[in-house]
Amino acid sequence: MKKDARVDAYIEKSAGFARPVLKALRSAIHEACPDVEEKVRWGMPSFDVNGGPVCQLAAFKAHCRFIFWNTGGMANTPDDMFGHITSEKDLPSKKAIVAIVKKAAAARARKTKEKANEKKSPMPKRAAKPMPKMPADLGAALAKDKKAKAAFDAFSPSHKREYIEWITDAKHEATRTARIQKAIAQCAQKKSLNWKYA
Repeated sequence: MKKDARVDAYIEKSAGFARPVLKALRSAIHEACPDVEEKVRWGMPSFDVNGGPVCQLAAFKAHCRFIFWNTGGMANTPDDMFGHITSEKDLPSKKAIVAIVKKAAAARARKTKEKANEKKSPMPKRAAKPMPKMPADLGAALAKDKKAKAAFDAFSPSHKREYIEWITDAKHEATRTARIQKAIAQCAQKKSLNWKYA
């Protein structure tokens, strides 16, 4: 049984009634999971299996608690079993404790496996956003300027979309006309709409 000296120290510093309770629970945990790794989290003994915490012990002035963590769907252990332990008499049999810890460890293993599979699964590809229809006035302006049209045609779909949406979003005719003029001037220089921020 691999022990962490910090857990030994925690148990020894606990109240007299708590020490035999903590020792009994610790022994059951190791019997259920021989490869369990002892740690101290939040100042309390914690027991890791399959890369994550499964259970934790806590001793207070007048009672102890046996807490289960991240068990991936395991039903909560009733508080009347492990929520308020004042002596070893409050504990179920060691066999029952071992069975519960094994169940919690198995649930933790499933959860760890599910997370690993989620990471391996490729993200679904988003459907390409359809290109908006070319506005007639922008098309006509581009047709009159060969450099601007050649540059616009060479732009990526996202850059083309930026220009088209920028122009069609104009609320007034004067604004739209000014935007088309600016678009033609920038396209002639092979500049995208937001070239300054590229």
